[in-house]
Amino acid sequence: MVLSPLEKALGREVAFWARRGGQLFRQARHAACLNQKALARVSGTSRTTLSAYEHGRKSPTLETAGRILDAAGFRLVLEAKVHCIAHETNDGRPFHVPSRLRRLPVAAALGMAQVAGRIYDLADRDERRAAYTALICEGGPDALLAHVDGVLLIDLWDELVLPMEIRSVWESLVEEAGQEVGVMN
Repeated sequence: MVLSPLEKALGREVAFWARRGGQLFRQARHAACLNQKALARVSGTSRTTLSAYEHGRKSPTLETAGRILDAAGFRLVLEAKVHCIAHETNDGRPFHVPSRLRRLPVAAALGMAQVAGRIYDLADRDERRAAYTALICEGGPDALLAHVDGVLLIDLWDELVLPMEIRSVWESLVEEAGQEVGVMN
């Protein structure tokens, strides 16, 4: 049987997600300090099937994936994709704005961030304020998504000294996120 280009592309996509899902199962199992046999037993599947999932040879149903991850102490979560939109100041300097603010894992939200050659301790409020100012004005998409926590940004928003043209673009995003979490009117 000859596959169309679309069918080939879909097959590659399915194979990619099967491998990615296998990595997630393996990570969850290792984090739970379980071997395949133990995780298979507590999740109600066989060791050989779990191995096939982990190696991307087989794809579980969503229900089965949830059951295996639950048995390892994890859960499937639906998370909105976030992308950054490039903008330019009046003098031509680029800056980026995410499509939405999101919560970061605690280790990332309060960890260390390097921006424009300087290292900031995000656990320190004053350093976080300086880092967020630098990230909002100069940070690329990857740096913004890695270090700017939505709730922590909302908390600092009124204290950030930002150029008006950058603040005005970010303002609606921050207000919308604040309304979602119930801290802004």
